[in-house]
Amino acid sequence: MPTALGPSINRRIFRAAVIVTFASLLVKVIATAKEFVVAGIFGRSDAMDAFLIAYLVPGLLVNLFSESMNQALIPTLVRVRETEGAAKAQELLSGAMGWTCMLLAAGSLVMGLAARLFFPLVVPHFSAGKMLLTEHMFYALLPIVLIAGVASNCSAVLNTFERFALPALAPIVWPVVIILGAWLLAPKLGIWAMVDANVAGGLVYAVLVVWMMQTHGYRFEVRWFAGRNGASDAMREVAGQYGPILLSGLVASSGLLVDQGMAATLPSGSVSTLAYANRFVSVVLNLMAGAIATAVTPYFSQLVAQKNWTACRHTINTYVRLTALVSIPVSLAMIFGSNLLVRLMFQHGAFGAQDTAAVAPVQAMYAIQLPFFIVSRVFYRYLVAIRRTSLILYCGIINLVLDVVLNIICMRWYGVAGIALATSLWTVSTFVFLCYWTYRLLPASVSSVSSGEEGAA
Repeated sequence: MPTALGPSINRRIFRAAVIVTFASLLVKVIATAKEFVVAGIFGRSDAMDAFLIAYLVPGLLVNLFSESMNQALIPTLVRVRETEGAAKAQELLSGAMGWTCMLLAAGSLVMGLAARLFFPLVVPHFSAGKMLLTEHMFYALLPIVLIAGVASNCSAVLNTFERFALPALAPIVWPVVIILGAWLLAPKLGIWAMVDANVAGGLVYAVLVVWMMQTHGYRFEVRWFAGRNGASDAMREVAGQYGPILLSGLVASSGLLVDQGMAATLPSGSVSTLAYANRFVSVVLNLMAGAIATAVTPYFSQLVAQKNWTACRHTINTYVRLTALVSIPVSLAMIFGSNLLVRLMFQHGAFGAQDTAAVAPVQAMYAIQLPFFIVSRVFYRYLVAIRRTSLILYCGIINLVLDVVLNIICMRWYGVAGIALATSLWTVSTFVFLCYWTYRLLPASVSSVSSGEEGAA
């Protein structure tokens, strides 16, 4: 019986990954059009540098609190729904949503209070006027933290019902609103058009995803306590997993801030260079790594709940081979075609040939990481499903140390391109670490998961 489930699960994962990939591809096409419009209007200007730094923190807070909750919640939510029923699962979701909203609001408040101390540390070489603009835009962008966090939770919950297409398509409304805002408002508002359009786009997206979740089985409720004993026990399990995942996300976010801060010490426009260079690499990462992570998460959760370790091994091996087969040629194409891609997509308006020459080599360095990062998502999601989240934290700490050391070394040789190369190098370290622990723990997963003591290992 267990072995028979493997091929069926693999086909369902493949179907889900294809759906998410094509839906996300459409979203990324529109998002790329957004980048085309934004580059033409603002170029590599000081105002764009300020906006990118201001937007960085809200995005990091969403990843820290909401995405961490998704990873901690989904395996437990699937188990509770399968073993205790839909009512208990709804109680758990409502409690988790309440804690997520509280954490997002608290994180926003803390960062808002600390902004005047925080930004001078991250970008000490910004002029006084540029720093003030960054701070003001940051305050205006803070509502995105709660808006996007709620939307992220709802999308993850929808995936547990094997609903992949609509949640993957829903984000398309966000770049559409930004494009309209940049075109219509930039002549009057300048860079503030990007702020208003981002907040409005996020709100439209959140409303849409909440409505989807409510039509597919779960109510949107916010409770500060999970309810009766069963749900409370499940909530405690989620909380126990949330801590290591949150700390791991904090460490990873610190690495991104380190990269941006080090780029700010280089000549003017270096922050924008790093951001533009990462645009298309991020698109590929989000498309491929995002699709495989989204697809395998609910199925790994089901297999672990069923203790079907043979199917887990079969699924891991299958998708490691498949993701490597697809991602390696894509990485090579982006490395050797970097100049052409940047020239075709960005070189217009305020973005000239000199900008292309600056951005293309940085993009090529970023592209090295693609196969290592994408394949490692399979290992990552399996380790989360078996509740070995402490390993994710240890991996993040190692990567942060490597990021700082490699940035210092590589920047001396390659300037801003060295920051991108350092990112690719520590991604290789992530791949090796997660691969090692996945296969080491796979034969012993029965005792670890059945005992429910992830933290004791």
